[in-house]
Amino acid sequence: MNIAALLFSSARRLPLGHAVALGAHPALTYGRLAQRALGLSESLRAKLGLNPGERVALYLPNCVEYFEILFAIWHAGLVAVPVNAKLHARELEWILGNSGARACFVSGVPEGLRAEGVEVIDVNEKAFETLHVDSNRAPAEVRPDDPAWLFYTSGTTGLPKGAMLTHRNLLFASQAYFCDIDRLSPGDSILHAAPLSHGSGLYALPHFAAGALNILPESSSFEAGEVFSLLDVHANVSFFAAPTMVVRLLGSPAARATPNLKTITYGGAPMYVADCVRAIELFGPRLYQLFGQGESPMTITGLPQSSHADPAHPRFLERLASCGFARTGVEVRVVDADDRDVPTGEAGEIVTRSDCVMAGYWKNPEATKKTLRNGWLHTGDVGSLDEEGYLTIRDRSKDMIISGGSNIYPREIEEVLLRHPGVAECSVVGRPHPEWGEEVIAFVVLRSESAVPSSELDALCLENIARFKRPKGYRFVDGLPKNNYGKVLKTELRKSLDS
Repeated sequence: MNIAALLFSSARRLPLGHAVALGAHPALTYGRLAQRALGLSESLRAKLGLNPGERVALYLPNCVEYFEILFAIWHAGLVAVPVNAKLHARELEWILGNSGARACFVSGVPEGLRAEGVEVIDVNEKAFETLHVDSNRAPAEVRPDDPAWLFYTSGTTGLPKGAMLTHRNLLFASQAYFCDIDRLSPGDSILHAAPLSHGSGLYALPHFAAGALNILPESSSFEAGEVFSLLDVHANVSFFAAPTMVVRLLGSPAARATPNLKTITYGGAPMYVADCVRAIELFGPRLYQLFGQGESPMTITGLPQSSHADPAHPRFLERLASCGFARTGVEVRVVDADDRDVPTGEAGEIVTRSDCVMAGYWKNPEATKKTLRNGWLHTGDVGSLDEEGYLTIRDRSKDMIISGGSNIYPREIEEVLLRHPGVAECSVVGRPHPEWGEEVIAFVVLRSESAVPSSELDALCLENIARFKRPKGYRFVDGLPKNNYGKVLKTELRKSLDS
């Protein structure tokens, strides 16, 4: 099934239902959105001469036009290449070249952009409106395993790779949302404060399928105060947030409980237990944690709302530190270097298989062969499974520290340091050591200008973890380097140790 059908079937049922809102105000009904997407699809084929399977990039902030372009691409049988609008023009050029995109939609042409052979279309110009023509053409016939979304990884360790997500992948992820996170109806809504080029855009799909409302902040980005103001206006609101965004909500002067909040789905990086407890205290048990990656988008394991609502459970905090259990229709294992299952409770690489796993990396057979081995996606994450099937992520395999022959997982130390009331953020990395191989260094961001003695952090660690895991040095910094999705760039922290 062409994934575009999620919009067009809702438009037939609910032509006057509100599909998109800009801030507090309705922007497009389902009927109007479908009409505009249909006309744009016609122009992509007839005016731009694009053929099914060719790629079209979206280098746009969160905006109303995003959805009509996305569904037009799929309706025409083309492949969407969403690009984070915060990337540099040189990074955009690389993705356009690697993907072989024939067209790219922008909101203001980036200064100095060189895009030979690419039709660059500015949604703010009149020429964009001329692409909305009358059409009643049927959607392109596609196979379930045809690519629909070319997702470029964030590239924290090198050039990004394009994960080929198929129509089957996107449909499976949408159905898993209904199975595991929320049942949706036309009275529900989703707030897109995170980039549509990433997880928030993927979670638009089940909401379009249900005839729900997609809300775009007028700022086109995440502003904590704006989020709370929109929660006052719209009903039954869910949204996807990186853990750093949840922390910013908790620290906002506008922070307050609201009856209009339905679900906060958080993921993409570790949510520390202390922050999770604070979020539950403010919002109630309206949180769902997901573990996924671009290669299996948003859909590997999940920690449901019920696990956030049971503080009396003897393993409540332990479960909050996990990322839940395998999603519906998903298999998850933890394996050693030979792909053999490790014993319960022991750490190894997390592997998964399901209809959500990508078809492979675009034009990168070597990386595909390395990542998709023996029928399983090898995530590169280190974790362990308990006897009930709850998965706890220890760290990325590349972030694990080996000191004196012992494996040390930075997240375990970070969890302890964050228990100190004066610590706002922290990140732990390894530094080369001539005798031990590596030693532990902690970068710490304080909540205020008041100093926190290293001795206090040492004492906290010694009370909670083995002595050999204790940081051998602390670097107090104003902030941690992060990528466009809020992930801490540990590679940059390691580089700073050499300077």
